[in-house]
Amino acid sequence: MSKIPSPCIDVCKFKREGHCIGCSMTKAQKSMFKKLKKEAHQKAFLDLLVHQQNDMGKYRHWIDAYRKRCDKKGVKAPV
Repeated sequence: MSKIPSPCIDVCKFKREGHCIGCSMTKAQKSMFKKLKKEAHQKAFLDLLVHQQNDMGKYRHWIDAYRKRCDKKGVKAPV
C-alpha cells in the first residue's frame, strides 16, 4: 500500500487564527504529520483533523479535495 498523503490540499494560507483555510492545519500540525511514520498514527491524525474542521466550520471542500489527492496517488482515502 502506498503512503497516506498529507492532508494538505496545496492552498496554504494561514488566515484563520493560524489555521490554513484549505485544510485547517496549523504550521506545527503540518510538520507533525510529516514526522508520523506509522499508518495508524497518520489515520488517527486525519480523524483528529476532521473533528477540528467540523468544530471550526467552513471546511466542507476539504474532503473532496483530499479524496482527489488520494486517487491521484493511487491510495484509498482513509477518511
